[in-house]
Amino acid sequence: MSSNVAIKVENLSKSYQIYENPQDRLKQSILPRLNRLFSRQQKQYFTEFKALNDVSFDIKMGETVGIIGRNGSGKSTLLQLICGTLNPTIGSIKVHGRIAALLELGSGFNPEFTGKENVYLNASVLGLTKQEIDLAYQDIIDFADIGVFIDQPVKTYSSGMIMRLAFSVIVHVKADILVIDEALAVGDAIFTQKCMRFLRRFMKEGTILFVSHDIGAISSLCSRAIWLDGGHIELLDDVSLVANAYTKYCIGGDATEVIALGDDNDPKVESFGDVIGTQYIDSNTKVSFFSNIENSDGWKTGGAEVVGVSFITPESKNIISGGESVAIKIKAVAHSELKSPILGFLIKDRLGQALFGENTFKYGDGQVNIMPGEYLEAEFRFNFPLLPNGKYSMTVSIADGTLEEHIQHHWLHDAVIIQIQSDQIRYGLVAIPFESVKIKIVV
Repeated sequence: MSSNVAIKVENLSKSYQIYENPQDRLKQSILPRLNRLFSRQQKQYFTEFKALNDVSFDIKMGETVGIIGRNGSGKSTLLQLICGTLNPTIGSIKVHGRIAALLELGSGFNPEFTGKENVYLNASVLGLTKQEIDLAYQDIIDFADIGVFIDQPVKTYSSGMIMRLAFSVIVHVKADILVIDEALAVGDAIFTQKCMRFLRRFMKEGTILFVSHDIGAISSLCSRAIWLDGGHIELLDDVSLVANAYTKYCIGGDATEVIALGDDNDPKVESFGDVIGTQYIDSNTKVSFFSNIENSDGWKTGGAEVVGVSFITPESKNIISGGESVAIKIKAVAHSELKSPILGFLIKDRLGQALFGENTFKYGDGQVNIMPGEYLEAEFRFNFPLLPNGKYSMTVSIADGTLEEHIQHHWLHDAVIIQIQSDQIRYGLVAIPFESVKIKIVV
């Protein structure tokens, strides 16, 4: 096994015996032996089901590889084989380094044990000594942030709390390889953002095997992808190629087909419809803002601090429509002299991808000295974009310097949570209003 290979899978197959009747299982355990003893013709009382069939691939150290496929394609079986919770029927798996897995939600947790007891149980299974768990325990419960429930039986937990605790354990076991199976589909927006920040940091050094039905998540996180279908590898390639092929397969169409709709200057073209506008407001899309600055995490140097984030909306409404004008105000206080303060924000989706943002530097009038104890406030006014349904978060910060060279004095993740509710289908990460949309019939 090459020294730069983290996971090597060779000719891997996993088969199960499927019995139509309970008595067939008993027959299979006794009769074949008797038939061999008396040299009789052998009979099989089960149907063989191959969950995986001759799967081979390598994953290099430091790679993030996604696995996609429909339900029943063998994704979870493959992960369990790699993690050692299942034994292969045929083939081999070699893993280089400590592996930590988040498979089925709460797998490995004893529901009768408390959260604390399960932390020690899971961490020890993943290879940590009691001393190492003692040292990491406070960080684990701080990351999970489930409060007094840590001393309650896991059977009293919600699915989100189980995910928090399970993810927190694998964060702190200092693994070389992470295996994650759809776990991030459960949980609130704030914790999901925290998990995504950890994963993006881990990706710089560690290896990740990530299973999801979300093509967007796979495309965002992974460099390569494996498409499993019917227990075998349909395609293993660059993530964009696999994502396109899998999307084409799912919709049953030809993604490469080009359809000519005719020349726009053709005289035999009849206008079918026209929608024109300079400002589009979608009253069916509701945007809500929730302050989370007291619970947001990040870092600060002590030189300056963001003390408030607020929204100014038309008629001071708590909920606005998509496309409406809104102003974001960020207030900060200086604890040391700032020669060129910069206030800014970023709006991120649930995967931690930055959708849009702005800062005050390019709008400033040069250097403005701020003395210790003085306050400053930035206002950003814009039409709020048309985003797909879901929860988004806002990161805010204050720095001193220029865009190229500066000191980040205070950086707050998830200072504001934004909820989008709409009955409209949005394509892509951000929808935009169009000045003109036409459909024409070519005669």
